[in-house]
Amino acid sequence: MLKGINPLLNADVLHALRAMGHGDRLVVCDTNFPADSIARQTVFGELLRIDNVSTAKAIEAILSVLPLDTFVDDAAIRMEIVGQPQEVPPVQREVQAAIDRAEGRAWPLVGVERHAFYEKAKTAYCVIATGERRFYGCFLFSKGVIAPDGE
Repeated sequence: MLKGINPLLNADVLHALRAMGHGDRLVVCDTNFPADSIARQTVFGELLRIDNVSTAKAIEAILSVLPLDTFVDDAAIRMEIVGQPQEVPPVQREVQAAIDRAEGRAWPLVGVERHAFYEKAKTAYCVIATGERRFYGCFLFSKGVIAPDGE
């Protein structure tokens, strides 16, 4: 155990989050997402896991150490519901609340069509699968920067 680090963040996940650079994208997904096959196409090349928790809990842990990118309009992306792109299911509302808490303000969660989401996911740095069983618990995040002390 480490002080100040959420215990959901295992060594493999922490390693990947630390290795990511500004603008690199991270996929956090539910159990139905083709996580392993897409993870093999990412920069990291293998699937990471935060098992037995909801996507919202995993994202809360991740965002406790990962800054979101303020240089782009789509630093937080959700997978849209097929045929109902404007609908935001409970799992996505929970994640929206976790993002807003982590950032200390309302943060836009941009919807992307399912197949377009898969294509974006293939270009991500890494994929983290959660224990989320609800549909559409899939998200992409762009890593931001941490300013020097005093700025």
